[in-house]
Amino acid sequence: VCVCVLQGKPLQESLGEVTYSASFLEWFSEEARRIYGDIVPSSANNRKVLLLKQPVGVASIITPWNFPSAMITRKVGAALAAGCTVVVKPAEDTPLSALALAELADQAGIPPGVVNVVPCSRDRTPSVGQVLCSDPLVAKISFTGSTATGKVLLKMAADTVKRVSMELGGHAPFIVFNSADVGKAVGGAMASKFRNSGQTCVCSNRFLVQSGIYDRFVEQLSRAMDSELRLGHGAEPNTTLGPLINSRAAEKVVHQISDAVSQGATVLKGGKRLDGSFMQPTLLAGVTTNMLCTKEETFGPLVPIIRFETEEEALAIANGTDVGLAGYFYSQDVGQIWRVAEALEVGMVGVNEGLLSTPEAAFGGIKQSGLGREGSMYGVHEYLEVKYMCFGGLKP
Repeated sequence: VCVCVLQGKPLQESLGEVTYSASFLEWFSEEARRIYGDIVPSSANNRKVLLLKQPVGVASIITPWNFPSAMITRKVGAALAAGCTVVVKPAEDTPLSALALAELADQAGIPPGVVNVVPCSRDRTPSVGQVLCSDPLVAKISFTGSTATGKVLLKMAADTVKRVSMELGGHAPFIVFNSADVGKAVGGAMASKFRNSGQTCVCSNRFLVQSGIYDRFVEQLSRAMDSELRLGHGAEPNTTLGPLINSRAAEKVVHQISDAVSQGATVLKGGKRLDGSFMQPTLLAGVTTNMLCTKEETFGPLVPIIRFETEEEALAIANGTDVGLAGYFYSQDVGQIWRVAEALEVGMVGVNEGLLSTPEAAFGGIKQSGLGREGSMYGVHEYLEVKYMCFGGLKP
């Protein structure tokens, strides 16, 4: 209910997020048993070389509004598994999920002072963030949010040389090649684009469709949008698409649509802002790389489709950005699958798959999409130091 009411996510998606949140705690509780050190053979016969894994210490956890529960457990679960204590600053738009998780942690028997939550107003966010990122007692910062804010926090952390994990902005390409199963590609596009009304960092943002199947893909996607998307309040049972987080978010989508149309794009579906922060799901054709919607992350239900001719052209467009979080493509050509998967400049690739997040896999990006990884065994490593212990004076 906290997720649905404060964030606007449809109820079924909200319940899905709670399940997703719990899966991280389950995964990291198991992974805590597998934090192994190493005994390394020494070149000297009178000593032993040991590598110990130890917790980094206090971790500041700064989380976004779009997954107000799951983004906390993905970070806090790893930190607790490593033996760290945490101070969580949730997004000012969605603080209740964090407080509910803190209450559950207390009920579960986690000792006082291990999981701490510091909600604050928008006005106080900069000063609270300053303390969390610069206090000498803090050893580690984990942040999910925009690239611009991540750069500010990195500068704050630099003075005391803290460990940092940054999961920042994305601008995911979704490429459909001529060999693709068009029906499956449409299904993947719907799942990837419209989850949480397009407000996820791994949402497909730029749709590149090869000319041989362009018309078929656009037609089938248009039909799917008509049949599957129901705009409404998140608590209504038939709703599949809720409002955007606030009016500024809706204004950004409207601005991108207006910019695209002014440069020759055609609105095939939607295109209008409704009451409040509700935005019609929108399909644009005739999109070019000069348009704003192909240059910046949208965070809304906008599908801009670019026609391309060759694999090389698609890769050049997909990689022509300074961020690289996720990328998706559909193809049934095995050789092409390997080529494109290796050539895409992203941290995560969905091959014939539109949803790729799972606790077992490493989540993170390259370029200006961030530093470090979350989830998987690598997520725990972000909260560990390796201490080298040389045990000498032994009798050979």
